[in-house]
Amino acid sequence: MGDTVVGRAPHQPLAPVDPNADTVLPHREPKHPEPRRTQGRTKAPRPTSTAPIYSFLIGALKDPISLDRPARIGRKPSSPRIVVGAQPRLVRVVSPQREVSATHLELRQTGSSIIVTDLRSTNGTVVLVPGSTPRKLLQGESVVVSPGTLVDIGDENILQILPLERLA
Repeated sequence: MGDTVVGRAPHQPLAPVDPNADTVLPHREPKHPEPRRTQGRTKAPRPTSTAPIYSFLIGALKDPISLDRPARIGRKPSSPRIVVGAQPRLVRVVSPQREVSATHLELRQTGSSIIVTDLRSTNGTVVLVPGSTPRKLLQGESVVVSPGTLVDIGDENILQILPLERLA
């Protein structure tokens, strides 16, 4: 009896064997031809509009901080060990009574939602969504909030979530 090779047409050669590889795949010709070129170049799609982003203020700070990437807020904030996506913006706040943890809170925009996450802070995070009663987050808890929400992290550091803006 002869050997049977599955996944290979009789006229196709086997892929070269790499002794260090775990899997050998059959060689296949591409099904689709190369994309047509226009005047020697391919055209890349252009963005039609800029994505709307949220921002926030801290206390009496006059310049809003954009949520175009996650923000980690604290006395001495640090990035996570493993970063997925954009490198977070580190926002340092003053905490003379040391009520604010080193890395206390993360604010993140995911799609059209704003997510507040307590990063296992010592003294906690209080969230006041407009029209609701204040809520103290559990250590490590996340909550979706809306514009106008106030987030108290201690030592008179109150964050205010601002409405959507368009990037210029």
